[in-house]
Amino acid sequence: METKKIVVIGSCNTDMVVKTNRLPIPGETVLGGAFMINPGGKGANQAVAIARLGGNVTFISKTGNDLFGKQSIERYKEERINTDFIFSDKDLPSGVALITVDTHGENCIVVASGANGSLSPKDIEKARNVIENADILLMQLEVPMDTVEYAAKLAHEKGIKVVLNPAPAAFLSNELLKCLYAIIPNKTEAEMLSGIKVSDLETAKQAADIIAAKGVDKVVITLGSKGALIKDGDVYSFIPADKVEAVDTTAAGDTFCGAFCVGISEGLSIEDAVRMATKAAGITVTREGAQAAIPYRKEIQL
Repeated sequence: METKKIVVIGSCNTDMVVKTNRLPIPGETVLGGAFMINPGGKGANQAVAIARLGGNVTFISKTGNDLFGKQSIERYKEERINTDFIFSDKDLPSGVALITVDTHGENCIVVASGANGSLSPKDIEKARNVIENADILLMQLEVPMDTVEYAAKLAHEKGIKVVLNPAPAAFLSNELLKCLYAIIPNKTEAEMLSGIKVSDLETAKQAADIIAAKGVDKVVITLGSKGALIKDGDVYSFIPADKVEAVDTTAAGDTFCGAFCVGISEGLSIEDAVRMATKAAGITVTREGAQAAIPYRKEIQL
């Protein structure tokens, strides 16, 4: 079977993580425990997930001309990710994220975008050929919105499946939504997109209906430890998550999105692709770190 090509456009960061008993409230200082420096960024996490789960992936991103950027590219090559279209910004530093994780595995994250913020439509033009020859394009929102919109339109016009993980949450134009094959928001992002507070399956369905009405045929709302709701046309399905002991939720959503794209690229039904994604994300939360926590295909029992 020929491996379908997946392109990820997105952010590359270095994560600086502090473990603490509880997350601080505004204005408060808490004493933390262990400190780690890990590779991260939503785009990079998703590209690593695709590579580890057996997908053929090209990563389009932008780093600074610095140690963090150079180390990141070497790491992606080791993961067998095509890095030909990771551009370098001579003025801006590579992106960094400051992450605090509490004893329940909950986190709060502040990102300094750096070079991620200068990934432009001109850069996308340089990678046009690889995008137009892909089967799936996966994006998030840690790079500029006009770049995301430009790439989505380019791919959509060529009949390529465009998958968007709308994180961090932001306003999405109807033009962008109409280019999408599927959208994968979490509960918070679904609330922002729909105006419906998502608290259970019923409200998740209502939110999915509103998002779908804007032009997206397939809506997958991730519900954390509960699982995921799928709206595919007029059909709803719910895929429950396995019960696990969560240690760190940092890259769970990114693993889910990467695994979903691998499943779709292999011809799985949307339900089976979400089932695989839910299992992969479930393994990720049981481990420390972002990319370090992402599982390999052999670990996933479908």
